[in-house]
Amino acid sequence: MREDICSIPVNEVFEPKEGCPFCRMRDMLEDRMATYITGAAMMEPDVRIETNRLGFCAEHFNQILARGSRLSVALILESLLQEVKEQVFPQGKTPLKKIVAAVHSREENCFICQNIQQNMKHLLDSTLTLWQAEEEFRQLYAAQPYICLPHYGMVMESAQKMPKKNFPPFEAQTTKLAKAYLEELSGDVTHFCRMFDYRNAGGDWGNSKDSIERAMEWLTARPPVAHQDAGEKNR
Repeated sequence: MREDICSIPVNEVFEPKEGCPFCRMRDMLEDRMATYITGAAMMEPDVRIETNRLGFCAEHFNQILARGSRLSVALILESLLQEVKEQVFPQGKTPLKKIVAAVHSREENCFICQNIQQNMKHLLDSTLTLWQAEEEFRQLYAAQPYICLPHYGMVMESAQKMPKKNFPPFEAQTTKLAKAYLEELSGDVTHFCRMFDYRNAGGDWGNSKDSIERAMEWLTARPPVAHQDAGEKNR
């Protein structure tokens, strides 16, 4: 795979100051990967071998379907289905344990997930290097709205390799970005619940109307697909 496909300047990710910067980082990687797979890489033998071997999760199947032509997705599926057939329904006698393992492997692996994970590690290392080297980037980092829970864990795990003198201020700033938003979400969700008390009829919803969706996105690093009208009494 060409190295430039997943080359993203870290500053470019942090400049928008919208939502979690590491979610944006992942989204940019996913967009490039899904576009690449259904375009230039579609006929590259080495890429096709890997997509056949690993397949795609439901999330990334949706993304390649949204970005590629139906023909390009069908060509990818043609060889993928053939490999599944050979693995799960082989000719001759095959131990059931091996067949079940092949099915589980399909459920657990994804070509895009694997590549995103690898490239996120590289970009996270670049983020930590920038934070330690440039005051301007430290200010940009501190100006982010929040860091979601899954990416907070990812960043903290990676940051443990930082020099001891640099880790405490980085940990403090990162924790502040995650925890402060958690406090905000908790208040908004509680306010949303209270607005269904008859005594608060006609009151101000404040920032609570989309608190359910925002809380789910913070907890999972993915925005929910379903949306409900905040004014409806969904019990």
